[in-house]
Amino acid sequence: MPAATRQSRLTDTQLEEVLALTKDADSVELKLTVPDSERRSTVTALGMDPLEAQIRQVYFFDTPDLALNTHGVVVRARRVQGRGDDTVVKLRPIVPGALPPSLRKAKTMVVEVDAMPGGYVCSASFKGALGPGDAVKQVAAGDRAIRKLYSKEQRAFYAAHAPDGLGLDDLSVLGPITVLKLKFSPTGYDRRLVAELWFYPDGSRILELSTKCAPAEGFQVAAQTRAFLAGKGVDLYGEQQTKTKTALEYFAGTQNAAATT
Repeated sequence: MPAATRQSRLTDTQLEEVLALTKDADSVELKLTVPDSERRSTVTALGMDPLEAQIRQVYFFDTPDLALNTHGVVVRARRVQGRGDDTVVKLRPIVPGALPPSLRKAKTMVVEVDAMPGGYVCSASFKGALGPGDAVKQVAAGDRAIRKLYSKEQRAFYAAHAPDGLGLDDLSVLGPITVLKLKFSPTGYDRRLVAELWFYPDGSRILELSTKCAPAEGFQVAAQTRAFLAGKGVDLYGEQQTKTKTALEYFAGTQNAAATT
């Protein structure tokens, strides 16, 4: 697993940058990853019930050397228990005001600021819903082209930001990652929390806690959430890890290792 980021406070300059970004964002998602040594105690302290979690499989598409990720592009598809498959083409970091008005107003375009201890990023996500079926499973098996998972609008967004000459069907399947996702409202907290536990093939895990709010509520909700979690004994000062980056680097590493043997 790659090196993680040690928790730290945002500087005054960073706070100003976050405020500027959130003014034009659709939402703010506050995130905290919990050290694996603290996972069981955190689950107990927050009263999480794993049997209420939803099972997901997450697939990423990129080149073995992560050319898309280098350009700030993330292409993802998910299989979701009891629900249809979904997809996203994401660009980050972005400045919301730099997006074309027609794209910014698209119904399936979401601009969000993700904030975690010591860092933040603003992203634009072009989402898609595939409905019931085995489309993602077929792509993973090599029986369907990757491009067929994505709408015309998503493909255009991808083409505008991906490296020249790199089509969707040129990408490799990186995955899956098995994920347990739990939405719950712990006692003493008047908002909904989301817990995601990502299981990586090497046996490592990442537990992420998050909550979403309107841009104008970001700092108030952050303070409220921080106080609540601290009161429950949750480690707020652990090293922060990024789920997507960890997944991409893991699968890229295994593909490159296989290519050299």
